[in-house]
Amino acid sequence: MIVILLAARVATAGTLTVVGTGDGVDVLRALAEAYTNAHPEVIVDVPPSIGSGGGIAAVGADREIMARIARPLSASETEQGIVAVPVLRIPSAFFIHPGTGVTALSSEAVAAIYRGEITNWRDVGGADLKIRLVRREDADSTLTVLRASMPGWKNLILSPRSKTALTTQDAIETVRTVEGTIGFGPFTQTLEHGTTVLKVDGRHPSASDYPSAVVVSYIYKPERLTDEARDFIRFTGSEAAARIIAGFGGQPLANRSVP
Repeated sequence: MIVILLAARVATAGTLTVVGTGDGVDVLRALAEAYTNAHPEVIVDVPPSIGSGGGIAAVGADREIMARIARPLSASETEQGIVAVPVLRIPSAFFIHPGTGVTALSSEAVAAIYRGEITNWRDVGGADLKIRLVRREDADSTLTVLRASMPGWKNLILSPRSKTALTTQDAIETVRTVEGTIGFGPFTQTLEHGTTVLKVDGRHPSASDYPSAVVVSYIYKPERLTDEARDFIRFTGSEAAARIIAGFGGQPLANRSVP
């Protein structure tokens, strides 16, 4: 009887899929799980990253009702009727393989590493290991934020001897599994599982005065927004959602109401 009831519940539940960026995916999935637990008639699904651009394209072409992005909408995108609702602010962190023996660097040293001028961790007080660079594509939200706010990154030319990770998950997995590797991406508490998150100029990404951060937003077209989607967006402005976001190391943003 219990099995039959559970099956009936799954069969009658609607699914709200929120595609898009890999930035903040852990905290967004936690928000989705919390909402579904409180509203079992709606299953909120946060699938693997297809990038901010992929999410915008899906909403713009009416393939999806909602998406998640980690960059501002362009003028042409807003002209399509797409609306962005900021959800949380996530610091942009540098993380390295634990075997490097390094936990903190100056912003100058980090920039020199990504320019390819420092090539061994022993030169910055770590193990005798070759530095392996993981970067993101030029349009990536974290790279954009680093160029706008991290000292030495505005006009930094990234070393050609670097691997380009197409998703946040790819960057993290590479750093976790390849000795000597450094990467960058959005900070959450789970990032510290299997990597060392660097302090930069003595400041951890969770510090209030850490300079670089990315804003993650939900996007939608108002005329296509369902009651379930509208209610889920409103949930992200609740105290319960704020506690979840803060628990992952993010900063909840105000003014998340929807019409």
